Amino acid sequence: MTETITASTNGIDVPRLVETIEAIGDDPALGSFTFRARSAWQQGTYNIGQIGTFTHAGNEDASRAASFVLHGDEPPVLLGENKGPNAVELILQALAFCYAVGFAANAAAKGIEIEHMEYEVEGDLDVRAFLGMDGPRAGFARIRATGRVSSPNASREQLEELCRYVQETSPVRDCLVDPVPVETTLEVV
Repeated sequence: MTETITASTNGIDVPRLVETIEAIGDDPALGSFTFRARSAWQQGTYNIGQIGTFTHAGNEDASRAASFVLHGDEPPVLLGENKGPNAVELILQALAFCYAVGFAANAAAKGIEIEHMEYEVEGDLDVRAFLGMDGPRAGFARIRATGRVSSPNASREQLEELCRYVQETSPVRDCLVDPVPVETTLEVV
């Protein structure tokens, strides 16, 4: 297959993608971001989260008109009221989002059109450690992701290779499989 780059493939502005890659290649500092999330406890296991501005290359980005608002809770079996997904479900969703973004953008860069794509992600977790009991680690023991994709102009082999590449370059997958230092401070107010 000959790679064809058009103005937009899969909803991705390919010339802008290429410009972004070239700009970061010329100035690696442009690849630096600091993302933020906030959470405010409401009651019980219910929290309201906000995701607003972020820093890009040392500058505050003001492209968002308002913060995104998320609701997090637990199911009743974990003492919640189902007012939103729980934190570990959000991790699974983050992986699904990241895989889909990576697949769509990289497919577009290669001229691969996507007709349909979805990811289903599930993880196995034992809550005993979270509850202060003896048991396995507090986090996921295993995560399984299944992607489903159809393309009118790519072979199975091309799609499988793209899937491998997306896994290797996914920031969310990287955070899950490689240890990330986490610093936590507490301010008593």
